[in-house]
Amino acid sequence: MNLKKCTFLLLTLIISQFATAQLTGKIIDAEDNYPLEYATVALYQTNNKTLVTGVVTDNKGRFSIGNIKPGNYYLEASFIGYKVNKIASFNLKNRSEKKDIGTIKLVLGSGNELNEVVVRSEKAAVVHKIDRQVFDTKKYQSTVGGNAVDVVKNLPSITVDGLGDISVRGSKGFTVLINGKPTQGDASSILAQLPANALESVELITAPSAKYDPEGKGGILNIITKKGAINGTFAQINVRGGFPSIEEYDTKKAAQRYGIDATVNKRTDNWNISVGASYQRNDKTGRREGEMFIVNTPENKTTILPSDGERSFDEITYNGRFNVDYTPNEKDTYSIGLFAGKRTKERLADIVYFDNHAVSPIGTDNRQYTFTYYNHNLRIRKGDFALGSFDYSHKFDNASKLSASILYEYTFLGGPTENDNLGNPDNTIVYQQEYNTNDNPLYGTRFNLDYQWKPFSFGTLETGYQYRDLDHTGKFVYERDNIDGAGMQPVDEFSSDVSLKRTIHSGYAQVTGSKSKWDYNAGVRLESMDRVYKEALRSEANENVYDYDFVKLFPSASLQYKINDKTNIKTAYSKRVERTTTFKMNSFAEREHSEVFEQGDNTLLPEFIDLVELGITKKLEKGNSVYATAYFRHVDNVINRVNTLAYEQSGAIIDSVINRVFSNVGKSNAIGLEIGATIKPTENWTNSFGANVYNYAIDGVLKFKHRDGINRQYDVDSKSTIYSFNLNSTYNFWENASLQFTFNYLSDRNTAMGEDSRFYSPNLTFRKKFMDDKLTATLQWQNMDMGLLNTNEQRISTSGSNFYTSTNYKYEVDMVSLNLSYTFNAAKNKSKFIDSEFGKKEF
Repeated sequence: MNLKKCTFLLLTLIISQFATAQLTGKIIDAEDNYPLEYATVALYQTNNKTLVTGVVTDNKGRFSIGNIKPGNYYLEASFIGYKVNKIASFNLKNRSEKKDIGTIKLVLGSGNELNEVVVRSEKAAVVHKIDRQVFDTKKYQSTVGGNAVDVVKNLPSITVDGLGDISVRGSKGFTVLINGKPTQGDASSILAQLPANALESVELITAPSAKYDPEGKGGILNIITKKGAINGTFAQINVRGGFPSIEEYDTKKAAQRYGIDATVNKRTDNWNISVGASYQRNDKTGRREGEMFIVNTPENKTTILPSDGERSFDEITYNGRFNVDYTPNEKDTYSIGLFAGKRTKERLADIVYFDNHAVSPIGTDNRQYTFTYYNHNLRIRKGDFALGSFDYSHKFDNASKLSASILYEYTFLGGPTENDNLGNPDNTIVYQQEYNTNDNPLYGTRFNLDYQWKPFSFGTLETGYQYRDLDHTGKFVYERDNIDGAGMQPVDEFSSDVSLKRTIHSGYAQVTGSKSKWDYNAGVRLESMDRVYKEALRSEANENVYDYDFVKLFPSASLQYKINDKTNIKTAYSKRVERTTTFKMNSFAEREHSEVFEQGDNTLLPEFIDLVELGITKKLEKGNSVYATAYFRHVDNVINRVNTLAYEQSGAIIDSVINRVFSNVGKSNAIGLEIGATIKPTENWTNSFGANVYNYAIDGVLKFKHRDGINRQYDVDSKSTIYSFNLNSTYNFWENASLQFTFNYLSDRNTAMGEDSRFYSPNLTFRKKFMDDKLTATLQWQNMDMGLLNTNEQRISTSGSNFYTSTNYKYEVDMVSLNLSYTFNAAKNKSKFIDSEFGKKEF
């Protein structure tokens, strides 16, 4: 007997040892047939109504109950926010019998039930599960025609600041899943590529279990695309156009905002084929107002540098997506996904540095000089993405399941930065011209193998293995025209080659179960990571190598108790990691602005995070509900972007030039409270409110090597109370028309060396459906301001022992756009697409 047959026989014998009588089935939402994960199934004896056991469903809505004695039983299926569904009595004749209950549909509770009256219940805006909150994206009308960023910024505890950075409970580090599949990318970049029209729901997992990769200190955002369970063809096209800008901001050219995306989905009993394409142009105009003060103590001099000018973004994104699922039988499923796309983002900062002067001695009005110049700074960031994935799953007779997935990604990143210092008002005078560019090819591979079974009466055992490999190289070329007739010449000090290779092996085991009023899961993940970073100046033959590796355990646990039909309490713990990127490790400076060099740290350590939370959810009358969650987050090796003064090789201070450095600054603690509520004053008026308040403290020592080669360190001690809230108020005029107002607010926030100011944005949306609801028109008024507010505006300030900087970013307000969405038939969309796992994190 050959090795292959022996191995197969051995596996069969092992698995057969756990084969017992099985009671199986599936639980779905009665409205859209979507599987309900973590729904509760309770088994009772018919004669005395005694509870025998209980389980919870998996991510496909399936459940399995084993070790059942012969007898008469009935089932009760339940889920928070849904009515309990009781399955009539049935008989099990012997312990070896296998019975499939089939599909159980749960209906959302309406709060009022009357005899002989049909009550149409509204789908809940948020559903609370043991380990996550699930938000219905259809509740956010202001996001129509936009992207996933526009959706998630309305969720409680999620904020988007003036620079477009997304935070979960104040943390910018979190992982994005697409239909449960892991991605490894910058959150803003990933979400910006996903049309909001394609989203069905968003799951916020703040304390993920061990079966998930531990990446992301803020937890996980799982983006669920629209799905259905009926056969047929779904086709939808969305067209968006923006009206001319009301505020011009004295920019060189007007902003353009328009786009089109389309999805076609064909579903049969065995096949599910999806094709999609999108083209989006999203420009944003604005201005940048700044000031800088540098104290040069050895020379008894203060340099003052005020500035003002344009800061706008031109962004173009287009992609094509293809996915096919094949289910030849009830046991096997095959899936292939392909994705190709291109993204270009141009950031223009044409700034006038006016009244630039130095005062000496310090504290007097004696000016050494007064100088004004004009800085043209254009940064172009490009990214080409191409990736493919293959997935396979098999269900065994004993209801266990084996899944395998492999993904390969190629991404090409790059783009130049132009930096010209010119005369003002005579721009023909050239003081300095610089040009730096880079090519960053990236290769990424991920492989997953997962097995799920139920060897115990108290729960389901899930085990798995994951392999991830990243190979990212970069060639940075820096050139400068010294205005001597020789043209652009390379600058050896800043031209470099870098390379980051990271290999991760991890395995996990987790038990999930339910007993009486308790739901629980607990597990641990063992991870081995090996990271090799190399860098060298292009003018030097030798390269520096920086190795870092670890073997660590990442435990997790969740527990939920059902006090009654309307009230649940839960608690959870999760250990996480925030890995470093090539961009943050490149220690060679890159010109960002006229007065700013940006660089990383070649010895940067990953952040390690401990998350603990305790929460309560309560349903009220007439569809109202409230919830609250207290949490604590501790982070070691906190990574912050900090400013310091730049130095020449001689050690002399360069007036008006600072280094912007990514570095580990110590540890941080955040303790906070998240609250939310859904309130319906009338049947046609619905309000959703979410708020987060927390105390954030950073404590440590900033250590790094300056450009002059000298090691320096600065103490870091910063504390602040931060809060944010999101409001969504919707009024339905008729069955097919509604008006919605949203308001997002983020308070002042402390950083390692300064403060970011408050940031807020009000929006108004009117939606009307036509042609038997096939055509939907959405008129949006975003960033409402009318010259009365400080909407879409944020100031960032930093300070050190001998400098102070403050920059105010004013981005476009009163943006009006119209989106038209047409659905060609009534079949529901079950399209699902893969997305970039590796490259978008470096974009």
